[in-house]
Amino acid sequence: MDHQPEAQWIMLWQRIAAQGDSHPSYRDLAQRLAEPHRAYHTMRHILHCLDEMACVRHLAAHPDAVEMALWYHDAIYDTHATDNEAQSATLAAHRLRDAFVPETFVQMVVRLIMATQHHPVAEDPDTRLLVDIDLAILGQSTHIFDAYEQHIRQEYAWVPHEAFLDGRTRILRAFLDRTTIYATDYFRQRYEAPARINIARSLRVLEQQAYLSTPQINAFEGTLDENAPE
Repeated sequence: MDHQPEAQWIMLWQRIAAQGDSHPSYRDLAQRLAEPHRAYHTMRHILHCLDEMACVRHLAAHPDAVEMALWYHDAIYDTHATDNEAQSATLAAHRLRDAFVPETFVQMVVRLIMATQHHPVAEDPDTRLLVDIDLAILGQSTHIFDAYEQHIRQEYAWVPHEAFLDGRTRILRAFLDRTTIYATDYFRQRYEAPARINIARSLRVLEQQAYLSTPQINAFEGTLDENAPE
């Protein structure tokens, strides 16, 4: 799709009747999404989310709130931190209040952003849509999913190899352990099967890497084989 992100932002700004110039908020957000430590959580991810949102907009009770939450849900992204979602929600609330957007709308956006922290299975239909949109990457084609996995590793390049393998394995297994990965019929029908295939394949790769990075017992000498490939 031929994206014009700033035009999309301006249209949303106008629909919610935000006051003042929309350009400073957009430029600030775009600069944040272009930070050099990001590989996956960039404007490309936001635009993919907006593409997915366009397909299910009619299913949302408050589509503009969902869209605004998508714009801001990764505004703050530091892999060393544990409160990125809370900081992103705070930033969004600050920008929206400065634009005199109604507090009810602000609180909806904050609540939606916070839902992306642990990707819960929510009862609220807008939260279910937003979380499914954020997880849509799991059900993409093989090469797109593999690039996503590589980008996540880049963003966590500071994490030691074994620790990353363990953490990533736990996260991916948690998705497979769910009854369904996606909370809405639309995303289950579209992405559930390919997401499970992608995740299972990624887990096999992680398990192989974990095996290769563990010193192997030399059956002939009974010593650790320190030359095991990594």
